[in-house]
Amino acid sequence: MPQSELPPFFSRNDAGDLLIEQVRAGEIVERFDSPTYVYSRAAIESAFNALTAAFGDRAHRICYAVKANSNIGILNVLARLGAGFDIVSYGELARVMAAGGDPGKTVFSGVGKSADEIRGALEAGIGCLNVESEAELQRIADIAAEMQQVAPISLRVNPDVDARTHPYISTGLKDNKFGVAIDEALPLYEWAHAHPALEVTGIDCHIGSQLTDVSPFRDAAERVMKLAHRLTERGITLQHLDLGGGLGIRYTDETPPAAADWIEAIRSVVDADPLARDLPIWIEPGRFIAGPAGALLTRVEYLKPGEHKSFAIVDAAMNDLMRPALYGSDMAIVPAGQGSGLGAGDRHPGTWEIVGPICETGDFLGHERELELAEGDVLAVLGAGAYGFSMASNYNTRPRAAEVLVDGRAIHEIRRREPLDSLWALEQLPTTD
Repeated sequence: MPQSELPPFFSRNDAGDLLIEQVRAGEIVERFDSPTYVYSRAAIESAFNALTAAFGDRAHRICYAVKANSNIGILNVLARLGAGFDIVSYGELARVMAAGGDPGKTVFSGVGKSADEIRGALEAGIGCLNVESEAELQRIADIAAEMQQVAPISLRVNPDVDARTHPYISTGLKDNKFGVAIDEALPLYEWAHAHPALEVTGIDCHIGSQLTDVSPFRDAAERVMKLAHRLTERGITLQHLDLGGGLGIRYTDETPPAAADWIEAIRSVVDADPLARDLPIWIEPGRFIAGPAGALLTRVEYLKPGEHKSFAIVDAAMNDLMRPALYGSDMAIVPAGQGSGLGAGDRHPGTWEIVGPICETGDFLGHERELELAEGDVLAVLGAGAYGFSMASNYNTRPRAAEVLVDGRAIHEIRRREPLDSLWALEQLPTTD
């Protein structure tokens, strides 16, 4: 990837070293070993501030999607900026609170909320429960009545809008598991409005992830506004419109819209309608904020040239970064810089398969990469700030990577590499007679 195509706050010095803000990638590996996730605080703040600027003085709330990157160090940076949060489990809510986030500015999404999760969210003072089925609505009503509370709810409606993204991350079609079909939402809203343990606060809609065109956002907003009018006709007053997240980022050759384009697409529909121009707009970005801010640093262990394919075997694997194996994601992979002195031995230009040490043919980070490599080199997988560490596992009994936050010249270790014995700390041998 040419230098001009590096993400914001990533650059190269005169020696060719990759810099994250003012810190060499090689310095991070020297201090924390590899593989290691590294994030730019400035990049996180810049993305959040771009969304804030796009709204201007228009009432809004930016609820960061915790599932994208749930490290409490990242959540704390966003909480300090005034962010709300979008969660999909009580565990994520606990992380938000541990990071200093406000449960009252948090929305709880997800199709399978357990009774304990609902109780915990209500006890914490959750801002809104985004309801995804009739059965869930009934459960929330029963639990809230039992607790003698009034649960703030919105229905997540499924507008049947094709986001034209990967099928695994498309969420707004009729055959997706998410939400209530928008044509079936009205009677559920009427039932909730009449229930003494429920308070209808808004409408929620999320159509998918990694969208590189704003027109599906506009289409979804138009369908949401039609429902909002039908609710108003029945005396149901809304307090917000939650239009979800899903704005894409550049991994290799994508050309996603800017933050301002996304917000303008939404506002062109909502603000044109007298019913809604004063309603706060909530959004749920995750990848857009965290993705470009992060990279996975990995060291080349072996070079294995072959007649048909040549393999660069690195110390990161599919357990560290699932996206290529799970989604077939094409993520940019660049050298940390020959000037870092990290490589050893002769350099070998060629077309390389970048693969990990896990015993799976699907264990790869990238195909057919034109790179000049030596064993010991450090590579950076860019755009790995979202759905990287948060999807990592201990497959093959591999400790998960360290996580580091760079702030100018400062380096903060926000998650230590897992000690090996911690991987079986909760296990025990069976008792014998």
